[in-house]
Amino acid sequence: MNLLDQKIESLPENSGVYLFKDKKGTILYIGKAGNIKHRVSSYFQKPTGKDAKTLSMLEKVEDIETIVTNTEKEAYILENHFIKEHHPRYNV
Repeated sequence: MNLLDQKIESLPENSGVYLFKDKKGTILYIGKAGNIKHRVSSYFQKPTGKDAKTLSMLEKVEDIETIVTNTEKEAYILENHFIKEHHPRYNV
């Protein structure tokens, strides 16, 4: 099991925001979830059904940062704020 797999296994099952980062620490993608562990894990399951952009992004992910929130609404607001602040390449 590599470091990324270990990180995914230890993610919280709370609502919140997750940031996919590359090896330089650049934020590639910012997302929100009602259950961070479930949502992030879904990205790294079988590649069938994922578009080329998502597959390309997943190849670059080296680290995942999470911020737990009290509610999904808070996660939505925080995600929106971070996207406006950081302009990640894979958030359109």
